[in-house]
Amino acid sequence: MSELDSSRASAQKIKTYNQKEWIKENLSYRKDTGSWAWILHRITGLALIGYLFIHIYSLSPLTQGREAFNTAVSKYTTPFFMVLEWLLFAFVLFHSLNGIRIVLVDWADGARYHRQLYWISWIAGILMFLAMGALMFSHELKNLF
Repeated sequence: MSELDSSRASAQKIKTYNQKEWIKENLSYRKDTGSWAWILHRITGLALIGYLFIHIYSLSPLTQGREAFNTAVSKYTTPFFMVLEWLLFAFVLFHSLNGIRIVLVDWADGARYHRQLYWISWIAGILMFLAMGALMFSHELKNLF
């Protein structure tokens, strides 16, 4: 077989990419811990950017005076918004712990331990999330018992 024939044969083995099926193809791909960390880091980053816009909008009554601001902010003291704030903490927590994991993987030769670092960040994050929940809802929890 000539060199030209072998290059043609290897060119035929190259998988072409069907752009119409990209969602199905990407969703069926078996994701590893690194893939999930990457996906969740992007989702939490976008959510935090969205939160910044909502936060700036919610501060806009400051331009109308103290009473208008206090009235607007009083809506955010309900239990519903406390739960949303706790979930916001989960997004911030994951994004920051995963960012620390990324730095360790990139700069501290942590690529060997990226999977263990991923699970350590999850365990630490869950513990901190629950501790913050206990702190945030301690008044309500004391009233229940």
